[in-house]
Amino acid sequence: MPHSQGHGNGATEPDEVYKATTEPIQDTGSCCNLTHLCTHRGILKVLEVILSFLAFVLEEVVENCMNCHALYFFEFVSCSAFLLTFFLLIILTTPLKRKVNRVNWTQVDFWYTAVIAIFFFIASIVFAALNDGSGVEKASVAFGFLASIAFTVDIVLHVKEEGLPWTKKEDKPAESKKGSENVKAETEPLNEPGNV
Repeated sequence: MPHSQGHGNGATEPDEVYKATTEPIQDTGSCCNLTHLCTHRGILKVLEVILSFLAFVLEEVVENCMNCHALYFFEFVSCSAFLLTFFLLIILTTPLKRKVNRVNWTQVDFWYTAVIAIFFFIASIVFAALNDGSGVEKASVAFGFLASIAFTVDIVLHVKEEGLPWTKKEDKPAESKKGSENVKAETEPLNEPGNV
């Protein structure tokens, strides 16, 4: 085997250097990370999207209302929960999560899910208390409570698996210890006698 010469400094060809040390990136052409959907929390996210959507659609079918404010509040919460959870699910299962890496998606997921769980529960209670008693309204309220439970279980699983987001400590780089001799050497001019 002939010995390959480098570019004047005795180095080998770039192909030989990178061949043994680099590994191909797996699954770069995939547009969806299905491994997240196979986890308990991924399945819960899909369930949250479905339950929010069903609560929203059933609420939209209601023809008459006496206390429309409760209906409108429930509509706003269920529609927001459906759209935002669907958007979050898309981000968590596609390469967008890696491309938008400045956002801490774990914290966004935790806080969003907690807020939606609270609002969905409140909206379901208000709509259950102030509806006209039709079957569609009762079904919509039932799906609202089921969605609230799904969001709450998601929060509990998040805390069990990853802990509370405010208790995690950031990894700080170790600071180098500077002795007095380093400080003295840095402050002295380079051209003084005695500095080598």
